[in-house]
Amino acid sequence: MKKILFLFVLTCSFQLYSQTEDAWIFLNDKPNSAAFLSNPISILSQRSLDRRTKQNIPLDVKDVPIDISYYSQLKEDTNITVLAKSKWLNAIHIQGEVGYINDLLSTYSFINHIEFANKSLNTSGKSKSNRIVPTHHNKFKETLTDFNYGVADNQIKMLNADYLHREGFTGDGVQIAIIDAGFPNVNTLLAFQRVRDNNQILGGYNFADRNTDIYTRSSHGTHVLSTISGYLENEFVGTAPNAKFYLFVSEITESETVLEETLWVEAAERADSLGVDVINTSLGYTTYDNPSHSHAYSDMDGETTFISRGAEIGASRGMILVNAIGNSGNNSWKYMGAPSDASSVFSVGAVNAERNIASFSSFGPTSDNRIKPDVLAQGQNTSIINFSSGNTSTSNGTSFSSPVMAGVVACFWQAFPNKTNLEIMNLIRDSSDKINNPTDQYGYGIPDFEAAYNSVLSVTHFDDFSKIKIFPNPTKDFFTISNNISLDNFSVQVFNIIGKKVLEQSKLTSNKMDISALQKGIYLLKIQKGNQQKTLKLIKQ
Repeated sequence: MKKILFLFVLTCSFQLYSQTEDAWIFLNDKPNSAAFLSNPISILSQRSLDRRTKQNIPLDVKDVPIDISYYSQLKEDTNITVLAKSKWLNAIHIQGEVGYINDLLSTYSFINHIEFANKSLNTSGKSKSNRIVPTHHNKFKETLTDFNYGVADNQIKMLNADYLHREGFTGDGVQIAIIDAGFPNVNTLLAFQRVRDNNQILGGYNFADRNTDIYTRSSHGTHVLSTISGYLENEFVGTAPNAKFYLFVSEITESETVLEETLWVEAAERADSLGVDVINTSLGYTTYDNPSHSHAYSDMDGETTFISRGAEIGASRGMILVNAIGNSGNNSWKYMGAPSDASSVFSVGAVNAERNIASFSSFGPTSDNRIKPDVLAQGQNTSIINFSSGNTSTSNGTSFSSPVMAGVVACFWQAFPNKTNLEIMNLIRDSSDKINNPTDQYGYGIPDFEAAYNSVLSVTHFDDFSKIKIFPNPTKDFFTISNNISLDNFSVQVFNIIGKKVLEQSKLTSNKMDISALQKGIYLLKIQKGNQQKTLKLIKQ
């Protein structure tokens, strides 16, 4: 009997030793960090460096790439497969047999420690006992209904985002990265023609397939992007129609694996290096095909999952990371998914058109008892552009409340570009309708961006801008800006009805402006001084 028991234990040990697993190898150092940091343009774009300077964020060793010699040695090791890497976490994602992976620590002196995706294999990992683990769910579950109803009026006005638009803040000059599952037909649909014609799509990368084909895979990303940038005249307008975009594919929809967390971190690192301001992620991670890799509620502390650790670093670089809280509110697992648990991630839940919480919207708090979600936006019957028909439709999910919010966040940051990412998030949070009594599913509630905007401006600024008028209006050849205030350092831009700039005067030298060259029609006149803007309707006869 003892012999049989010994053989059974031996057999189980061998099976565990020889099974294939995912793991992250964390490296000791970056030997060439000083050389990189002395030449920052070699690792970050000028726009990225400017964002750091504006927010007084110094470069550090996290910005330095993984040491190429370390990476090459592991890449050449035929007993493991290198799948991805993260400079922020100085880690390399691999697959291999458990026993061989454990032996790497003694084989390569540059390895600091190893973390298995299966936490039971980690000698200092969290215990799996008493873990609340989610059941498998489809994070892309959405209900589409063809419904041609004009502009996305309710989801914009609920947040008073229309106030920002009227003030001239439509995302111009702000860069947004969408990290998602694919963007088919964005390169062909009429609803995205405006962003294509205006060169608002700056590029992207498909991390899932390791190529540049971003207009492929799941339609989820197309629907997400449409809530921010879609435009159909008299039918639909996204929340930040003049922002610019990078499109990144990190999700592998045919499977659920922890590799997607590492691919997301790679995409966020790429966004940071390019100088992106806002990242929207309508993804969340709790459950995997291999149940031993799934996260527990105790992991939702902002410090445990690989993706949340990466997201926290991303926020420390000065970006605003907007993330869907998740659609598990009706499930036995009702909580958020990573990286929404990270403290500096701006997580978004969902309400319906009447401002009532959507039952599917996931709950907080985090396992260390922080309030989540941060804010709410319309995620039930949200207006989108259907990737197949190109028409307006409606869809359900925090996948859509998140980008609706991300677009308005971009417009708000455009209004106050000298604010830091954390200051912008705090201002938005403080304007929300449950700021003084947050709840587990409602979080801090629905923001009021008009109130947030007004809270920043001084009474003097409002008095100056409230006095601005133009006359005559309608007019034929000239209009005059009222001269009861000083126009020093004011600029004027004129846009046609589809948002194309047709005239600009950067520094006013006179109160009178010549518009004789413009065709008859309705125009928007944007008057600006510093961070303050006022938009007026102008009729050319």
